[in-house]
Amino acid sequence: MAMTILYPVGQNLYVNLTNQCPCSCTFCIRQNGDGAYGSDSLWLEHTPSFEEVKAAFPKVDISQYHEIVFCGYGEPTEALEVLCQTAAYLKQQPGCPPLRINTNGLSDLIHGEPTAHRLQGLIDTVSISLNAGDEQEYNRVTRPKFPDAFQALQRFAADCKQYVPHVMFTVVDVIPKEQIALSQALADKLGVPLRVRTYDA
Repeated sequence: MAMTILYPVGQNLYVNLTNQCPCSCTFCIRQNGDGAYGSDSLWLEHTPSFEEVKAAFPKVDISQYHEIVFCGYGEPTEALEVLCQTAAYLKQQPGCPPLRINTNGLSDLIHGEPTAHRLQGLIDTVSISLNAGDEQEYNRVTRPKFPDAFQALQRFAADCKQYVPHVMFTVVDVIPKEQIALSQALADKLGVPLRVRTYDA
């Protein structure tokens, strides 16, 4: 076990806040190894406090990165309090690039209340993993522990549009073409852009 809180991926710096997640996606990269994109192990000894996350940043020059992305071996909104504290801290640093969250969109279910408003002024982009274009397929591939997860992520996306400048859905290109088409139709209905991303094994 390690405490890899920050790890670079291309031009972005990723922040690994937690290993907790309410889903067990069939294609999750956690099933393929301990790290991502050549990082050290992203399995954390414990969920880091804000002080531990903050202490990791002076070792890097954040201004050299295109984006700082809250995304690790878990769902970042599981650690919403630390996420918001970290984002507020980063926004005060000179040369801070835009901040993005890669999320499954289930923050409201995790915390039992609406949460999108907490991102206002802190997060520039919310990228929500849609994974499928209909509820049956979503539940099959995402395997969430919440029964109404598919509706909840749509509500979260709609809420985020009120508080965050950029909101998008993503699907990976390994899902069937008909599911990509259904995902596009759902995204269009909600007025949220869809990005089809390459699956990294």
